[in-house]
Amino acid sequence: MRLAPIDWLIIVAYLIGCMAAGLAMRRFVRGVEDFAVAGREVDVNLGIASLAATELGLVTIMYTGQLGFVKGFAGATIGLIMAAAMYLVGRTGFVIARLRRAGVMTIPELFEKRFGVPVRWLAGLFVVLGGILNMGIFLRLGGEFLVNATGMPPHWLEWVMTVLLGLVLLYTALGGMLSVLVTDYMQFIVIGLGLVATSVLVILNIGWANLVDGLAAAWAATEAGTAAPGLAMADHPFNPVHTSWGYVLWQIIFQIAVVTTWQTQVSRLLSARDEKTAMRMYRGSAFYFVGRFGLPGLWGAAALIYFSQHGGLPEHLRNLPATEASLQAMPAYLSTLLPVGWIGLVVAGMLAAEMSTDSGYLLTWATVIYNDLLSPCFNKPLAPRTRLLLTRLLVLAVGIFLLFYGLWYEIPGNAWDYLAVTGNIYLASVFTLLVAGLYWPRANATGAYAALILGAIGPISFLVVNATVEQSRQIAPEVAGASSFALAFLGMIIGSLFTSPPSSASAAAKVT
Repeated sequence: MRLAPIDWLIIVAYLIGCMAAGLAMRRFVRGVEDFAVAGREVDVNLGIASLAATELGLVTIMYTGQLGFVKGFAGATIGLIMAAAMYLVGRTGFVIARLRRAGVMTIPELFEKRFGVPVRWLAGLFVVLGGILNMGIFLRLGGEFLVNATGMPPHWLEWVMTVLLGLVLLYTALGGMLSVLVTDYMQFIVIGLGLVATSVLVILNIGWANLVDGLAAAWAATEAGTAAPGLAMADHPFNPVHTSWGYVLWQIIFQIAVVTTWQTQVSRLLSARDEKTAMRMYRGSAFYFVGRFGLPGLWGAAALIYFSQHGGLPEHLRNLPATEASLQAMPAYLSTLLPVGWIGLVVAGMLAAEMSTDSGYLLTWATVIYNDLLSPCFNKPLAPRTRLLLTRLLVLAVGIFLLFYGLWYEIPGNAWDYLAVTGNIYLASVFTLLVAGLYWPRANATGAYAALILGAIGPISFLVVNATVEQSRQIAPEVAGASSFALAFLGMIIGSLFTSPPSSASAAAKVT
């Protein structure tokens, strides 16, 4: 273990402060609306901090570090695309303004007003399926970071994951969105300090000129076939479209869908005071998504250069599959770099990242399960106390499932592609339903069913096929992702045009 007493002091002090703040919010929770959307009283600054903290988890640090390791500076392209999408949506109000104005707690709830209860239920099912599968790798990747960065014995990983999840479940189940928002604000500060401090140290250690020249040398070695095992690059480090324009185009469409449809982000805009506040939150947080990909990606690129110039990967990484070694290389590099005290700050920042993301995601998927899968099945509404208790129990149930799922599932390919494709299980179809439901009066339930089912075919095929066949026969992520959007839009258009239109020409006005 590389943690000195001062490191432990920093980490424990942070954890105690975070838990105290989260648990203190319990007394303000009076019902499900307070629990799920904080009474819709979130202002701009708190919303920006919560958006940035929730969407910057330890899993984010890991997959962006992996992108930097295998793609160099080109790995940050996805962050630039997402930042542009956030800003443009925040500037125009595309989808999000009408969504906030509808006064719903989840996206599928909106579909009941437009397409009926069955569509709401089916959409909720796909949202939960995609969201929970997406979150399934968070704990494993977080544990791998801590093991590699601190020198923790590998067999501790499962116990660390369990304890960390238990702490998050405690304050999330009791305080809901109020606890999530308060702890997000604290975590936003700690994460920011950890990211900036570590990035400065990385640049001082590697040197900017050496970083640029080293990436060029690593690419040249890859092209010549002389790169050491585990140190070959997947793409040109300075050219974001070196491999495939199709991949970049898929990411552009995908990121527009993410910022308008990803329920953990949408839950923040639905908690905002009004639609103008929600739009300002999006514009204000757009810049942080550049740093979200760029800074950890810088650490990954530095890890590639360091190990290339110091005899190759560490011994414990050399026998791992290439994708797993590239995932763990960045925290292994940090373990050689961070001094006493500094590593405590970084680990506290990474724990903050993990806790903020886990809490936000747990609350989001539990809310969707209650609001869109269970609630429509009840003959009459439950009592407020029963609804709140059931939602809290669902938070616990999702957390327990994720703990066991994360222990055995092996990612097919790199972490980012897995996250993007599992998200696509519902992003393509639900994005299609949102756009059609809000802007196309002819859209109807038949088109919605077709979009939901067809949009899930590509991502589910990717998960099944790529887990069972050899690499040369696997489905490319951009094929699975782009096809899901194409099929969803095609299903909505054909299904709506070849069946009876909605009973009222002003059907879209129901949700706007």
